[in-house]
Amino acid sequence: MTQPKKMYPEIDKDWTLFLDRDGVINEEKHEAYVNHLDEFIFYPNAVEAIAILSPLFYKTIVVTNQKGVGRGITLLPELNRIHQYMTTEVEKAGGKIHKVYYCPDLDNDSPNRKPNPGMAFQAQYNFSKIDLSKSIMIGNNASDMEFGRNAAIGCKVLLTTTNPLGTVHPSLYDFHFASLFEAALFLQDRVKK
Repeated sequence: MTQPKKMYPEIDKDWTLFLDRDGVINEEKHEAYVNHLDEFIFYPNAVEAIAILSPLFYKTIVVTNQKGVGRGITLLPELNRIHQYMTTEVEKAGGKIHKVYYCPDLDNDSPNRKPNPGMAFQAQYNFSKIDLSKSIMIGNNASDMEFGRNAAIGCKVLLTTTNPLGTVHPSLYDFHFASLFEAALFLQDRVKK
């Protein structure tokens, strides 16, 4: 695993972890939405990865675009079931997702739709101790990395779960890994206890 030549951030318990959902925590449906709970499939070891990571950070926040809700394809009660299931499974494994923010907006100019930083600002409003410069964003595409940049998030981590390395410009991210579990093991060794 070759990493970009970046300085490792001095991460401690004051830092916040932001995670994308589809393509990071669960399998992304190609050119489709995860509309029902039975379509929500965790990546191998993703639950364990969050259980490793969440105790190391001040808060663990999921930020996810959900255009299917805005289009009426994904029903809101079903989205809530999916997120309840996701957070419950993480808690069973000893981890914690403190909040899930989702953007159903269809307009790419919506301030809350990634790559725009609105969901980061919502989290900062709800949890006033969040310092975005002391935060990590883990995502699987350019939009997630641009979200991190636009929110002035301190460290951006790209997962190559859905996009091969080279499809996202290296200037947008600091580190890359094949999976959330691989990223968790890397960060676990570098966070100040």
